[in-house]
Amino acid sequence: MKKLELTSYAAQAARWPAAGRHILAQFDAETIVVYQAYRPSIARHAALHQRLGGPEFSFGRMSWIKPNFLWMMFRSGWGTKPDQEAVLAIRIQRAGFDAILAAAVPSGFVPELHPSEEAWKSDLQRSDVRLQWDPDHHPSGAPVARRAIQLGLRGAMLRRFADEWTVGVEDISELVAEQREVLRGRGVGELEIPREEVYWPTAAEGARRVGIARWGV
Repeated sequence: MKKLELTSYAAQAARWPAAGRHILAQFDAETIVVYQAYRPSIARHAALHQRLGGPEFSFGRMSWIKPNFLWMMFRSGWGTKPDQEAVLAIRIQRAGFDAILAAAVPSGFVPELHPSEEAWKSDLQRSDVRLQWDPDHHPSGAPVARRAIQLGLRGAMLRRFADEWTVGVEDISELVAEQREVLRGRGVGELEIPREEVYWPTAAEGARRVGIARWGV
């Protein structure tokens, strides 16, 4: 499996968009990396089998993926919160990620996407993908003006994510612990995190569904 590419946080922060909705992610022509955090036993099984699963993982619950590393760090407390001590970098097919975006339904009513609240509620109930835009965060945990995306998967979409679209699973818990100590001891100037760029869905429908303007349009 292709390993994560790391680079300086400070260098990336200087070129990332400061505000607005943006999908920041590490990707290439065929794949994109998303992050999840679990208890160590679930992560060990996923890394060993290169797929989510095993006796402790439930396909009956909604599972949230995050393409933005720092949003995952905020959510997991840099790998210190209970049952989120092990962080996985899951590389999936871009075609699968774009399919997830195209099926996403926001957690809240958006008039531009649905003619009524009733239509939104009906779509939300049927969809296997839940969309949320939340404040992105500085490595310290402070919120910033930029918004970060997270996507909740369930049902058939979660199965496809795990069984069809996953290319590989990397347990990056050691990296998280190392950089957590760098942040505490030497500050953000020495921090190294996965390289991320702004990601645009291949299809316009994916961009429309998640509420971003494609290629600046």
